[in-house]
Amino acid sequence: MTRGLKFVVALLALAIGLAAYATLHISSRARETPSAGEAWLAHRLRSLSIPKEARAAQNPFTSSPELLQEATHHFADHCARCHGNDGGGETEMGRHLYPRAPDMRLAATQNLTDGELYYIIHNGVRWTGMPAWGDADRDQDSWKLVLFIRHLPRITPEEIKTMEHFNPRSAVDIEEEKAEQDFLNGGSNSNDDHKH
Repeated sequence: MTRGLKFVVALLALAIGLAAYATLHISSRARETPSAGEAWLAHRLRSLSIPKEARAAQNPFTSSPELLQEATHHFADHCARCHGNDGGGETEMGRHLYPRAPDMRLAATQNLTDGELYYIIHNGVRWTGMPAWGDADRDQDSWKLVLFIRHLPRITPEEIKTMEHFNPRSAVDIEEEKAEQDFLNGGSNSNDDHKH
């Protein structure tokens, strides 16, 4: 057996061994916290999957009050269900994803380049809950979202409160709010109507 072939066989055996170990010792349940090694590997794989030219891409937009407001409303409508209006990821959906939705106010997100953030928003991340967003060719909204993500460490309680108006609501949520408002305004409660 040649030296090169021995190396390939050894590499293949190592890969099979690692796969067997992972199968036996790593749980596939989303309720568990990833180990430090698993988290490191996931971040490393995500980093390696972003092409060098994408990392270096510059945001074509410069932050302004108007663009930030547009991006804030977009984030509240499209992203907050998992990431929360404050970007902390502490939502029903965000806590139950695997890996968990990140706290985007922290260095792990804020230290990414604008190009990396755009690439993640636009293309999503496989094997996570992060979907791909925007048109395949032209995606200005994702670049504007990068501006909002940069703003997250400084977001105010007033901004978060305003965002609540743009969060998606189901038909049931709207009906419950209407019934509550009717009751508070002295109207009849729908449950009372059914009793008579």
